[in-house]
Amino acid sequence: MDAVRSVKSFIAALTEIGLMLLALAIVAALLVGSNLPFFGGVVGNIIALVKDLGANGLVGLIVLGFILWLFSKRSIG
Repeated sequence: MDAVRSVKSFIAALTEIGLMLLALAIVAALLVGSNLPFFGGVVGNIIALVKDLGANGLVGLIVLGFILWLFSKRSIG
């Protein structure tokens, strides 16, 4: 059980780092523009995702709720 807990905490840490990098990419793209070397089309990709979810009506709303549930702060242990 200790190995499972260790893997879960490692995955949680990677997810948190990914979300921090996503936030950094959004802020950098808004401040500098979309021509950043590593953060190129982050804002465009987010806009396309929201547009696709909006075009799918109820299914898009359910998927959005699921995505928010995945990234909500939950207890790891």
